[in-house]
Parts: sequence; C-alpha cells; structure tokens
Amino acid sequence: MKTHPSELFFYHCAAQPVDKKALAYASSIADYVNQIDICKEDITETQWESILLKLDMHAKDLLNRAHPDYQEFIAGKDFDDAGWLEILVKYPYLVKAPIVIYHDKAILCNTPSDVLKFD
Repeated sequence: MKTHPSELFFYHCAAQPVDKKALAYASSIADYVNQIDICKEDITETQWESILLKLDMHAKDLLNRAHPDYQEFIAGKDFDDAGWLEILVKYPYLVKAPIVIYHDKAILCNTPSDVLKFD
C-alpha cells in the first residue's frame, strides 16, 4: 500500500470523546490524517501484529482491563500471541486509547497530548 510521506494514521474508536481531542492534536501536526475507526472497520490479525511491532507492545497491553467485557471474557485466562491477536480482532473496542502511526513510528496515546510527541 502506497502512502503519502506525511500521512498520519489514527486508529481509534470514534465513540470515545477523548479520542476526538487526540484527533485534533493529530490534525495539527500532519497534513494528511487517515482516520481508522477500529470499532467499525475490520482490522486483521496481520494488521494488528504490524501495529504491535511498531508500538513494541503486546496485545494485552493495549486493552482496557477495567472494561466489563474484559473482566467477563478475558480476565484470568491465558492466551498465546495468536489468541491475543484474535481478541483484538473480536473486541477492538477494548483498546484503551488511540494509536497513532506517523513516519513509521507508533505511539499509544494514553492522553490526547501524547500525539505531540511526534512534533
């Protein structure tokens, strides 16, 4: 897939109000913001794996452990790497914060201003 050199990828759940603030920051540092609503668009296991490699994180670290669905379906269970990728595909709304990829680097934006770490 060909991308513009100054394109920023913003993976988020549009229903989250905090994500809107992070998107505003993202728009201030990049000319091209490609919004990917992970709650509406299907992200494959391969795409999640690529994102995790850029973040240098494990799938479990992306998830909101306080969410009731995490507590009901995931907490206390042991998963291998493939299992965690399946969880991201099945429950993308459990991702606790937006993910920004810019210039082939990625960050998990725990606060909206984390986007400015790219600037």
